[in-house]
Amino acid sequence: MSEALDELLDILDLENIEMNIFRGRSPRENRQRVFGGQVAGQALVAAGRTVTKGTVHSLHAYFLRPGDPLVPILYEVDRIRDGSSFTTRRVVAIQHGKAIFNLSASFHIEERGVTHQAQMPTVPPPTELQTFQERMAPWASRHPDERNDWFQRPRPIDQRYVDPLGKGFGKSDELHPQRVWMRADGELPNDPLLHACIVAYASDMSLLSTAMIPHGISWDDAHVMSASLDHAMWFHRPFRADEWFLYDQESPWAGGARGLSRGQIYSHDGQLSASVVQEGLIRVLDRH
Repeated sequence: MSEALDELLDILDLENIEMNIFRGRSPRENRQRVFGGQVAGQALVAAGRTVTKGTVHSLHAYFLRPGDPLVPILYEVDRIRDGSSFTTRRVVAIQHGKAIFNLSASFHIEERGVTHQAQMPTVPPPTELQTFQERMAPWASRHPDERNDWFQRPRPIDQRYVDPLGKGFGKSDELHPQRVWMRADGELPNDPLLHACIVAYASDMSLLSTAMIPHGISWDDAHVMSASLDHAMWFHRPFRADEWFLYDQESPWAGGARGLSRGQIYSHDGQLSASVVQEGLIRVLDRH
């Protein structure tokens, strides 16, 4: 297991400080705000630790305020319902006495039913694609040293982008998809909740940028303010986050300083494992 993944697992291992109350910390990184995927993953951990049967099948979340990476986050779990088939939890993340994040999650026991799914797109395998560091090396050379450190540091999630770098940062008149192979950078324990939390963490890493592709802008543009506003996921089947999965993303709409993105997550053998929808803030500031 890589050191970066080991730290992510440590961050997801919340401290239980009271019944239904958990405490989490942020990694030691130079960030202005807490990464949204981290808060979603930690909140799902908090919810899951109060559930005795079933696995998570959906979550719906709102990002309310920027998280402060320098102080712990408290997660308060409300046990909404414990049914025979479904269990529902609500989690509020709190910092400085205010809610910064709200999550509702539903857990479902295993049942049989009708089956169908969308087909995974045909893309090159991850072993034929550049690593994140290789892909970003030309781009990183144009940024100050502190940005270079961000591009080159070890990461808990191995990302292999299918599409060329230029499509992510050059203006386009078409609504291109963005496809990324991902996996945890190391072998994980056999804990279904942990694998779901890792994928929830990873699902926020590239989704919002998909809505920026047609406009030739990116999250690190000095004249762009972007942030996740809400995030929804549906977990369709068991999967392993330490095996390659394809994140197939698209953006059907943007307007009013917001952008909508959708994603489908396929296992390496083509099984549709999860679906994601997110709306984010994309505010282009005056350049003068």
